[in-house]
Formats: sequence, C-alpha cells, structure tokens
Amino acid sequence: MTTDMGRAPQLTHHEAGQRLAHERNSRLAQLRAIEESAPHADEDLQAAQTAAIERVLEEIDAAGRRLSDGSYGACNSCRTTIPVERLEILPYARFCVGCQQRAS
Repeated sequence: MTTDMGRAPQLTHHEAGQRLAHERNSRLAQLRAIEESAPHADEDLQAAQTAAIERVLEEIDAAGRRLSDGSYGACNSCRTTIPVERLEILPYARFCVGCQQRAS
C-alpha cells in the first residue's frame, strides 16, 4: 500500500496483482475440492457452488483487465476511488460501497 501526502492510500500494481492471483488460486482450489467430492455430494448443491465460484473467477479476470488498462481501483459506476481497505478485502471489487449497495 502506498501513500502520498494528500492522497488516499492505494494498492500498488504489484500488490493488486498479487491479491488477485491469490483470490484466483483460492477459487481454483475450491473448484478442485468440489470436483473431488463429486461422488459424495448433492448434484444441485455442487452445481450451485461451481457456478458461484465461476462467477467470482470471471470477476477476478475482469479486475485483472482493469489492472492492465489502468482503471483498477475506480468505481465502475461513479468513478470515485474505491477505498484501499475494500480492495484489500475484495480485490476484484468493481464498485465503491455506496454504488454496490444501490446496485443490490
């Protein structure tokens, strides 16, 4: 996390990339665990879990594209900077908290 006088703290490109890679690896591990439990799991539950994880992986990939094009960390709705604390918890966040609440 970097800070400049008068500017809100932000994740560096490297920090954001590391957080996104960690999130991606965690979700892929979850998918492997679901696949390995296939003979013992409820098919509907397994399908729902797989779909949810795949949606998150799509969000992570989209965040990676935003990181590459320089728009990472800006709310997709109001264009304000997403607080670093939110990005540390949810590195693939597309919206600031206010816009996310309005979208839900």
